[in-house]
Amino acid sequence: MNYSHEDENYPLTRFESMLKTNDILFFDSNEFENIIHHYLENGKIALAKRAIKLGLEQHPTSINLRLFQVEILVIENKFSEADDILDMLHEIEPNNEEIYIQKANVLSKQDKHEKAIETLLIAIDLSSEPEEDADLYALVGMEYLFLDQFENAVIYFKKCLESDTSDYSALHNIVYCYDFLNQNEEAISYLNNFLDSHPYCEVAWHQLGRQYFAIKDYAKANAAFDFAIISDDTFVGAYIEKGKVLEKLKHYEEAIENYKVTLALDEPTSFALLRIGHCYEKLGQDDMALQFFNKTIKDDALLDKGWIAITKFYMKRLDYHKALKFINKAVNIDGENVLYWKLYATINKRLNFLEEAEIGYKRTLELGNYELDTWLDRSDILIALGEHDASIYNLLQAAEFYPEHPEIEYRLGGLYFTTQQSEKGRFHLKNALRLNIDYSFIISELFPMLSDRPMVKAIISQAKKTSD
Repeated sequence: MNYSHEDENYPLTRFESMLKTNDILFFDSNEFENIIHHYLENGKIALAKRAIKLGLEQHPTSINLRLFQVEILVIENKFSEADDILDMLHEIEPNNEEIYIQKANVLSKQDKHEKAIETLLIAIDLSSEPEEDADLYALVGMEYLFLDQFENAVIYFKKCLESDTSDYSALHNIVYCYDFLNQNEEAISYLNNFLDSHPYCEVAWHQLGRQYFAIKDYAKANAAFDFAIISDDTFVGAYIEKGKVLEKLKHYEEAIENYKVTLALDEPTSFALLRIGHCYEKLGQDDMALQFFNKTIKDDALLDKGWIAITKFYMKRLDYHKALKFINKAVNIDGENVLYWKLYATINKRLNFLEEAEIGYKRTLELGNYELDTWLDRSDILIALGEHDASIYNLLQAAEFYPEHPEIEYRLGGLYFTTQQSEKGRFHLKNALRLNIDYSFIISELFPMLSDRPMVKAIISQAKKTSD
């Protein structure tokens, strides 16, 4: 095979050919560095290690090959071995900034972020090429993020962006810090200043729009997203965000137009399909709304918002059988989704399918939805099913989350009287009346057979006299 020496992959091809034949060929240290870098970039750690080993056999004094060796040791969490090599290299070249960068990496991996920052600041001082400082500033910023020191992180991400104005990840990180600090106004001020000198930066316009959206200044948000689109008319994220703003402004037709642009520019996203469906629903175009809700669940069967949207669409129109059909499909796809089970329970209750509704409420509670209504609805269904003991147990659990709540106490009072436990019944009924006498209708509503019982009547009438 003839290799062209002009071919930039020639050393790599030659190296891989050598591994197959077991011949030992010579490579200069730069070639080894490029080969190792290629393997690390592509996640081929074993081949990178082979290249480092052979490289160090041929170039035992190469600092850069040793630094690659450190990189591999860090990946393998062999921090003390990495430290030993770095200490040795520091003796040889005390002013090599790369040694400090790798040392900081080792420290960071061990959660020693303050020391990592100190080490990176030394690397910055040693740096002979200021244009490369952007990466170092970004690394310092990331270390401050690990420490949740967002104010300090912002300072260094700003330095990074000043050194390299095309580093959009730094711009995103600056905004992320402001978001975390709830400093929308500061973020807006910074982005406006940045845009004064970089007026066609679509990422900055997009971020500015998001900030205006957060403070509900929809007109300015809309304008910012327009500028993002002017700067890059294929910027899918800007069309999506503009669509969301237009929805807030109730300009649903325009919102649909923007969402549809994203469908043309890129693979359709379930988010855009869902939002189009909601817009059509707001416009009263039910057929189109359903069409897009169906497209949403077809595009992404795991997006719970899609299943919830189509289920609620039918619930609003009191078509509970259709709603049940869709929520059953959703539950079959993801049986751990608490929102699905809550809807499943509600729909079955409306259809008077009480056993299924009870299963739904029980599953909702098992999945950690401890809203008061969930406990009460399950309790009422158990009462209707004649499962009084189960209803009592359910309410006692609810009382742990909502102690001294009148709606729980009235139900416990009624249940204890119903199950011939008069002392407990009297205690909970009196407690309920003390907490809120206005809820006393619960007894006649859920336990009509108790309304004429002398003891119950006496307790309620006595409480009413006292409250008067």
